[in-house]
Amino acid sequence: MKFVAIVFLLVTFLSFNISFAQQSQKQLEGERKALLSKINEIAKLKEQSKKKESSLLEQVNSLDLQINTLNDLIKLTNRQANYLTKKISSNSEQINQLNLELEELKTDYANMIVKSYKSKSNQNRLLFLLSSESFAQAYKRIVYMKQYTKFRKSQGELIAQKKTTLDSLNEQLQIQLQEKDLLVAENRASQKKLVQEKKDQQELIAQINKDQSKYAKQIKEQQKKANAIDAQIEKLIREAIAKANKKTAPTKTKTLSSKTFALTAEAKDLANKFERNKGKLPWPVARGIVTKKFGKQRHPVLKNIEINNSGVDIETQSGQEARAIFGGEVSTVRAIKGAGKLVQIRHGNYITTYYNIDNILVKEGDKVTTKQKIGTVHTNSGTGRSIMKFSIYKNSKFLNPQLWIFKM
Repeated sequence: MKFVAIVFLLVTFLSFNISFAQQSQKQLEGERKALLSKINEIAKLKEQSKKKESSLLEQVNSLDLQINTLNDLIKLTNRQANYLTKKISSNSEQINQLNLELEELKTDYANMIVKSYKSKSNQNRLLFLLSSESFAQAYKRIVYMKQYTKFRKSQGELIAQKKTTLDSLNEQLQIQLQEKDLLVAENRASQKKLVQEKKDQQELIAQINKDQSKYAKQIKEQQKKANAIDAQIEKLIREAIAKANKKTAPTKTKTLSSKTFALTAEAKDLANKFERNKGKLPWPVARGIVTKKFGKQRHPVLKNIEINNSGVDIETQSGQEARAIFGGEVSTVRAIKGAGKLVQIRHGNYITTYYNIDNILVKEGDKVTTKQKIGTVHTNSGTGRSIMKFSIYKNSKFLNPQLWIFKM
């Protein structure tokens, strides 16, 4: 019976390993599909704007995004292939071990059947009982015969169970071998594409390096415009805070900070709900890619130049809807010089800002819900690109949207 228990635990452990392996593979495959979707989205956006004039800097930035995404895909497919190699090796070892155990079980079972056949007659069993020296011994023999019959049945069930596990492992092994072959082929194609894109990028960089001062000046001018827009946004936020605080506590207006919201119980509850959804909030567009991340970063080409972004730049396809990432109240709808039209939504003491928006569907004071359409992302007629700047603030402090939006 002890042997049966050990084998049962072994089969259970193998089944758990199969389930865990499938879960790990599913997670890696999900990440791979997300990267492939991003690459496909980049290709569509590139196709959309290829007929428009774009600067060398924009072309290099676009290629840099493609190269980084391809690099991520190659690393991930390598991880998948290595993971599958280990699982194939592990499964092969388990299959060999299971085959040995199965043969041993079959041999033991066959011997058991032979012994059972030799003593199966009622006369032999009766003689076995009658030859007992006492009633207690006879009772023990009856119990033994019942246990023996039960054990024989459990051995037969165990063989069937082990055979099922073995068949499952063999089937899984064949699937894993096919998956690995596909991943290797895909990786080769990605490597080839990466080499070509790096070559294209180097050609563009060589052109830029011929006149570094010119492009450095362009980047600095762009950063100066971005800083001016940020200053306007911060002013709007301070105005929104002052307006809200005056409404919340009009008699204390002079003592309230212009940088911090005075929260009612309802606003505090909304802010807490917003905080609890950190990392799970939906994107402000249904489809899009981040073309410029949050914070200070070195320029991808001119490494001696540092750029800063108060939010994230999200490029999407023409005509895409801009949507609220959480329920709240529209605090500002305004046209900003150099950034198109802007919508700000308040969520307690948090503010989300969406700018470069056309066809705005909301007005100040409106209550909005999560994923409610607030307008469409503006498409630049010169470049053909549709880019929305998205920011999150706590009171008047910039936050990193990539930490708040799901898988950004």
